[in-house]
Amino acid sequence: MTLAAVTELAGATNLAAATNEHLANLSNTLIYSAMAVYTLAFFAYITEWIFGSRSKIGRTAAALTAEGKGKASGKAPAVTVKKGGSTAVLERPKVVVRAAAGQRDVPDGPGAHGGDEQGDLYGRIAVSLTVLAFLIELGGVIARAASVERAPWGNMYEFNITFSTVAVGVYLTLLALKKNVRWLGLFLITTVLLDLGIAVTALYTASDQLVPALHSYWLYIHVSTAILCGAVFYVGAVSTILYLFKDSYENKLANGGKPGSFATSFLERLPASSSLDKFSYRVNAAVFPLWTFTIIAGAIWAGDAWGRYWGWDPKETWSFITWVAYACYLHARATAGWKGRKAAYLALLAFGCWLFNYYGVNILVSGKHSYADVSLGVLQAAGF
Repeated sequence: MTLAAVTELAGATNLAAATNEHLANLSNTLIYSAMAVYTLAFFAYITEWIFGSRSKIGRTAAALTAEGKGKASGKAPAVTVKKGGSTAVLERPKVVVRAAAGQRDVPDGPGAHGGDEQGDLYGRIAVSLTVLAFLIELGGVIARAASVERAPWGNMYEFNITFSTVAVGVYLTLLALKKNVRWLGLFLITTVLLDLGIAVTALYTASDQLVPALHSYWLYIHVSTAILCGAVFYVGAVSTILYLFKDSYENKLANGGKPGSFATSFLERLPASSSLDKFSYRVNAAVFPLWTFTIIAGAIWAGDAWGRYWGWDPKETWSFITWVAYACYLHARATAGWKGRKAAYLALLAFGCWLFNYYGVNILVSGKHSYADVSLGVLQAAGF
C-alpha cells in the first residue's frame, strides 16, 4: 500500500471517528426537553399529594389508634368516614405485620392520592408525563451515543444522564408490574431533576471519543451493570428513608402520641413501615449479586487494560467498600436482632458509600479511573 493510500485511509478513519455535531446537539436538546417534561410531572405529583391531603377516604390513622380495641374483640377495626352528614364504614386496608419484632399489625396507606378521585387523576397524569419524559431522555442518551458511535458512558455527564434514565425506568417497570410504588414518584422525579441539573451545568462534557483504555467490550458490560445497580440502590435508599419516618410515626401513635397535621397527612398515606422495610430489603437483595458481578467484571477489564486485576485504585477500593457495606446490611437484615431501624441505617450507610464512590472519588480523588477531567470544572462551578 502506498503512503498516499495509507494517509487517505487514516483520514477516512478519523472522519468516521469524528463527532456528529448534529446528533450531539440533538442529544442536548432532548435532555433539556426531558427536564421540562419532568418538571411538569413534578408539579403533577405535587398536585396529587395536595388533593390527597384533603381526602378522608382510606385513612389509616383511625385503624392504628383503635388497634387495641380491635384486638380485644378479635377483629381488626374498620375505618369510619363521615360522608354527607352520615357515617360510612369502609373496609380496613390490607393488614401487614411489622418486620421489627412483629409487635403490631399495621395497614398500608391508600397512596399519595389519599383516595381522592381528583388526586388519583393527577397521579395518573404525573405517571404519563414521567413516561413521556423518560422516552425523551432515553432518546437523548441514544443520540449522544450515536454522535460518537459508542456507549454513552465515557464521562460523568454521560453517566449522570444514563443513570437518571435507568432510575426512572426501574420505577416505571415496577409500576408496570402492578407494584404499589406510585408514592415513590415525587421523590424520584425531584432527585432526577437535581441530577440532570448538576449534569448540564457542572458536569457537562462535549461529545468526544474515548481514551484508549476504554475501547473495550467490557465497557458495555461493566458500566451498564454499575448504572443499573446504582439505580436500584437508589430506589432502595428512598424507601429506606421513608421507612424510618413511617416507623417513627407508627411508634408515636402506638405510644399515645399525636403527630402533627402535616406528618399525619403525609405519612399515613404511605405503605406501612413493614411494607417499606420489606420493599427496600428485597430490591437491595435482588441487585446485590449484580453488584458483585460488576466488581468482578471491572477486575477482568483491569487485567486486560492495565495488566493487573486489582491494584487498590480509589475507585476499586470504594467499590469494594460499597460491596462490604451492602453485604453487612443484608446479613444484618436477615438476622432477627437487626431488623428494622438498625438495618435501615446500615442500608443508608451503604448507599452513601456508593454515592461517594461515584461523586467523591471521581471529583476529589485522582486515579486510573479519572477519565472525564471534571474535577476542575466542578470546582470552578462551585466558586473555588
